[in-house]
Amino acid sequence: MKRSFKTIFILLLLTFASTGIMGQEVSEVAKQSGETMFALDNFLLFITAVLVIFMQPGFAMVEVGFNSSKNSVNILFKNVMDLCIGVVLYYIVGYGMMYGTDVLGGFFGWGGFGIGEFDGVVGAGILHPQVDFLFQVAFAATAATIVSGSVAGRLNFKSYLIYSAVITGLVYPISGFWKWGGGWLDQLGFYDFAGSLVVHAVGGFAGLAGAIVLGPRIGRFGKDGKPKAMPGSNLPLATLGVFILLVGWYGFNPGSQLALVGTDNTSAVVFIAVNTTLAAVTGGILAMITTWIWHGKPELSMALNGILAGLVAITAGCDSVSNNSALIIGAVAGILVVIGVKLLDKLRIDDPVGAWPVHGLNGIWGGMATWLFSTSAAPGGEHAFLSQLIGSVTIPLWAFCTMFILFTILKKIGILRVSKEEELKGLDIGEHGEEAYSGFQIFTTD
Repeated sequence: MKRSFKTIFILLLLTFASTGIMGQEVSEVAKQSGETMFALDNFLLFITAVLVIFMQPGFAMVEVGFNSSKNSVNILFKNVMDLCIGVVLYYIVGYGMMYGTDVLGGFFGWGGFGIGEFDGVVGAGILHPQVDFLFQVAFAATAATIVSGSVAGRLNFKSYLIYSAVITGLVYPISGFWKWGGGWLDQLGFYDFAGSLVVHAVGGFAGLAGAIVLGPRIGRFGKDGKPKAMPGSNLPLATLGVFILLVGWYGFNPGSQLALVGTDNTSAVVFIAVNTTLAAVTGGILAMITTWIWHGKPELSMALNGILAGLVAITAGCDSVSNNSALIIGAVAGILVVIGVKLLDKLRIDDPVGAWPVHGLNGIWGGMATWLFSTSAAPGGEHAFLSQLIGSVTIPLWAFCTMFILFTILKKIGILRVSKEEELKGLDIGEHGEEAYSGFQIFTTD
């Protein structure tokens, strides 16, 4: 009996010991699994943030290609400064304003200056504050740079720097908080997955305000009010820019899922990517067909804007509509962008790159299409009419009114527009004393 009791005691000790070891092993495996999921989700956001930042040269190429070569340095400079100023202002106040705690009934948030500390918690769906900031600031810079094309060829560079600071440090973060920061539009049920309105309509309507206050370029409209074509200087460059933007949009839309780990997240990411592609291509096709019918010939520049219009329109509901619906949304966007350009001509509003038809008009269409085509079968689910209508009107109005006031103030103090002489010679020489293509301009720096 003594031997038997001793044997049983030893066996019990061994059992408890092995259980402890196994428990430690399971705990270690769980820890490693959490770290792996954390790494995958954050790496996805980092890569997609880089893709969105890569859209900056895309915008620059489109704007340079669609404008006179005598303004190329000025346009490139504005796009560079959008990123430089935008990152600094968004870091200091914008990020905390957009993703802070509600301090004014859903209309204003504040979370402090800079970026919050990482608490060390890891796992699926948990984002490091640093990579979250990088992704969000890329969106802020996108909203700012859209306006550059609308005011090309006549805006004073100093005024543009002021505008860029205001939109990235104040205007965009406030309306961004209304939806993505959990503000009043989000509480109302408004849905904008990746920014048809929060990003693109803000830029498009800010650009419209600038174009109205500035007035048209010299020679854009005749004495009878009829528009005169001012062809772009480099359509190959504009085409390259559109392809770059298309690639960047795979960061913009799929990246907004903010996670990759898990079957639902992975499925959503690839589903969003396909919807983004379908809307882009049908936008290009229908813009081509529409101009072909309207003018008797297909126009490359309008087809390029049709692709961008399709991308903007699908961005709000890219996770909430079927593949077939994405085709329709892009097709309507391609038609709308042509109509939008014609409407601006009728109103004698000069938008050299079509920023408002692409980003403003189709930003609104994207918001309403999210209601019209959303389905419970898609990852994002269905969305209500009234909330989509309110968000699709409020955000553009906010951007237009605030920027109209800013541009009007700049005009009143005499720094909004360059002189007639500078405009005719080109802003490259007048504003910067540089030439994009040395020796190929009528006026030179010599």
